[in-house]
Amino acid sequence: GFADWSQVFGDPIMTGALLDRLTHKAHIITCDWKSYRLKQSLAEQEMAAKRK
Repeated sequence: GFADWSQVFGDPIMTGALLDRLTHKAHIITCDWKSYRLKQSLAEQEMAAKRK
């Protein structure tokens, strides 16, 4: 979510300005399902750890 972005970028004021520009006249669609890419990435990491 947008609330976590300031942790990524570090500066809450600049993050707010960035989000303001990115979301201006945008349609925000909230998706609450699990990411296929994240699931695949975690599975690949698990398999790599088992090979070590």
